[in-house]
Amino acid sequence: MVKLNFFQQKDLPGLSYTLDELQSQYTATAQQALQKIEERSDTLAFPITIFENENPAGFFVLDFGNDKLELTDNHHSMLLRSFSVNPELQGKGIGKKAMIQVDEFIRENFKECDEIVLAVNQSNISAYKLYLKAGYHFDGKTRIGRSGLQYLMYKKL
Repeated sequence: MVKLNFFQQKDLPGLSYTLDELQSQYTATAQQALQKIEERSDTLAFPITIFENENPAGFFVLDFGNDKLELTDNHHSMLLRSFSVNPELQGKGIGKKAMIQVDEFIRENFKECDEIVLAVNQSNISAYKLYLKAGYHFDGKTRIGRSGLQYLMYKKL
């Protein structure tokens, strides 16, 4: 069973997986994302642990910071970033189940939020398909990211 919880330090050993060369082009590891959050001067980023059968299986960040305004004009939106699933557990539907649960998790914990935005690399086909299956929309807007062209995707809540 897949569930989401706010990251706790005790989750870190289970999130210390390594992404392959291709995946690391597109997303940060949990450790990298946590380091970036620690370096920030605000408290607007919320790390989330994905659990599968009570064990940490993946990670992402829900971010209310100003970076989201590069993707949307909506100040009540949240940027989903640094999404990953442990490579040893990929292909089991964990990522899809987690992405579907994000909506309810946000509704329960961030009542002001009415939209989720994200950027996915054009060449990251598996992630793009995952986001489409989870109800995200791509309306043609793009930007250049650190690894090339990115599709800007959104989901209204």
